[in-house]
Amino acid sequence: MVASVAIRGPRSLLRQIREALAGGGPAQVRLDMVVRIIALSMVADVCSIYLRRATGEMELFATEGLDTTAVHVTRMKPGEGLVGEIIRLGSPLNLADAPEHQAFSFRPETGESPLHGFLGVPLLRGGRAIGVLVVQNRAARTYTEDEVDDLQIVAMVLAEMVASGELITVEELEGVEIAPRRPERLIGSKFAEGLAYGVVVLHEPPVASSQLLSDDVAAEQRRLTGALAGLKAQIDKMLEGQSGLVDASYEVLESYRMFAHSTSWNRSLEDAVKNGLTAEAAVERVRSEHRARLGQARDPYLRERLHDLEDLNDRLLRHLSGDGSVARELPDNAILIARNLGPADLLEYDRTKLRGLLLEEGSSASHAAIVARALDIPCVGRLSGLRDRVSEGDPVIVDAETGEAYLRPRPDVVNAIKARIDVRRQRQAEFAKLKDTPAFTRDGVKISLLMNAGLDVDLESLAETGAEGIGLFRTEFQFMVSEEMPRFNAQTQLYSRVMDAAGDLPVTFRTLDLGGDKVLPYMEAEREDNPALGWRAIRMGLDRPALLRLQLRALIAAARGRPLRIMFPLVANVDEFRAARGWVDTEVAWAQRRGRPAPSRLDVGAMIEAPSLIWHLDALLPMTDFVSVGTNDLMQYLFAADRGNPRMADRYDPLSPPALRALETIQRACAETGTSVSVCGEMAGRPLEAFALVALGFERLSMPPAGIGPVKQMVLGCDREAARRGVSALLKSSAGSVRNEIETLARKLYLAV
Repeated sequence: MVASVAIRGPRSLLRQIREALAGGGPAQVRLDMVVRIIALSMVADVCSIYLRRATGEMELFATEGLDTTAVHVTRMKPGEGLVGEIIRLGSPLNLADAPEHQAFSFRPETGESPLHGFLGVPLLRGGRAIGVLVVQNRAARTYTEDEVDDLQIVAMVLAEMVASGELITVEELEGVEIAPRRPERLIGSKFAEGLAYGVVVLHEPPVASSQLLSDDVAAEQRRLTGALAGLKAQIDKMLEGQSGLVDASYEVLESYRMFAHSTSWNRSLEDAVKNGLTAEAAVERVRSEHRARLGQARDPYLRERLHDLEDLNDRLLRHLSGDGSVARELPDNAILIARNLGPADLLEYDRTKLRGLLLEEGSSASHAAIVARALDIPCVGRLSGLRDRVSEGDPVIVDAETGEAYLRPRPDVVNAIKARIDVRRQRQAEFAKLKDTPAFTRDGVKISLLMNAGLDVDLESLAETGAEGIGLFRTEFQFMVSEEMPRFNAQTQLYSRVMDAAGDLPVTFRTLDLGGDKVLPYMEAEREDNPALGWRAIRMGLDRPALLRLQLRALIAAARGRPLRIMFPLVANVDEFRAARGWVDTEVAWAQRRGRPAPSRLDVGAMIEAPSLIWHLDALLPMTDFVSVGTNDLMQYLFAADRGNPRMADRYDPLSPPALRALETIQRACAETGTSVSVCGEMAGRPLEAFALVALGFERLSMPPAGIGPVKQMVLGCDREAARRGVSALLKSSAGSVRNEIETLARKLYLAV
């Protein structure tokens, strides 16, 4: 067994490499010097550098100790051998006896057969592995943690030197995929409608190569110590409620404080700075380590902890920059790229320059998607591997009409998207002209078009779109973009602002619809096998009456004697509605006993989302003042298909006989009892689906602000009686979907759908 011999400090090694490269020379000569210096410093028999080709193959670019004739000859296919395993894992591989590993691939041309000890680390840049640095020994040995850590620091710097052209010139890099260059099309899920063309802005930009190495270790140590102290003080102030930043919950901030005071996190940062990295590079170095350890975790809790660590690293970088409150300067056509975005992250960017948003993860109910819809920013999510496929400044297209992203698009694709953007802009101008026109069908039926909302920024759309009110105000959005449970005053203030902005227009407040895919970071929730069918919405409110009553109390206080409309989500049986309405009466009485005004008119309704209610409307409707059909949940429950699961997206169609019959049943029951009914799901905001709803007899539709113009245009050209006859004939169809037939009917009626 060979004794462990650590690198004589990565800073010393990096200085040797810099000095050796100062003389210039051809790329191969420079690379050969680099591997020779590393091998000597590590007392290794072999040191090799592999770089990724555009094909995904890993090519041997330089070696000390292997047969040099294998250089530029040996290529490992994607995923092949130990080098492929390192690329797959994105983390080091430390083996005492490499040939015994199941991924080992013997390449006779390299002459590596007698080698046993193996340490390989990825060359990471911007979260993407562009190559692998390997050291090997003939004797079986395991490299120490210090050696692994030091070699990772060397690999980090080498990656920047390769990418910047300092080690290999741009011409010599031809064919090497330092960053993806080819056009790519990724298919994801549309989170917020629209089209955008612009340039990539990474939510976590990589540190420039000039910022990696420090000239004064002591000065960098002082900078790091000061920034850490500032970060800890900021978190302490936030815990004491003295910070002007977005409020954060006690639990979340306690976890931040725990990480900030973590001995291992602090020591990792300090060690990286001692080894010659700048404080910023040290943060990036530790960030990469955290990602390698937790990024592959399937456990949601561990992934959430990774998000906490990412946020903490970002906060520390802002402290190092001198001002954590300064927003990043964006180009005029920025497309923001991120794995996911945390509470209020998107709101920190200049919305006038942000054209689109692309996410690796998330869901249509995520923080980022909620805010993107509110700001009318096109957003596509669930784009697997996105961050590894783009570089800062890359041209990119966000097609949130089809749920696609085009990276480095070809000129013909750019021209096509620009034409579509122009058409969309012209249509928006046409819709704007209709905003003050009442929505009457050609045969004189008034259709009320309302908007869905959930944030302050939504209120700007009320006048811009000509909406006749807010048919659904999602009160949980305030909870989801906050980092702590909004208290009574915060809730009351928001509801007051909404009512003030609406003026005489009606506003329907839906009580908290939490649970399922809407998980709050500060609310402890048990894992459920089927969260969409689990403890959520009104069930949570009834089981935690203090939470529900506080919200009802805030709504009554915000009304200040004005009319108030309250709606309960996911009511599955009449007893739930009866209990919830009882709490409303209790809170009104509580306010009156204290001399506070009761609403001048109080309307209490239920959302029809659970199929069970369809067969108990005769009992429910007499108890309600109004109902609203939440088609998003109703359809997923009707077809037993999770709407948050991409695999289920095409499994059912709301324009199918069973779905349309269910909707017709609801509409007829409401008409017979004189109960006001609206539709507030996604169906209402799409012209073709809205056409079907109008044909079924619905006269109140609530939708995202962007849907009001297109739907109004459809309504103004629609003959409702002709539409009713055509759609009624399709309800008895044996087809799985009648979408094409409904579209044909709409076009026969000369409607733009």
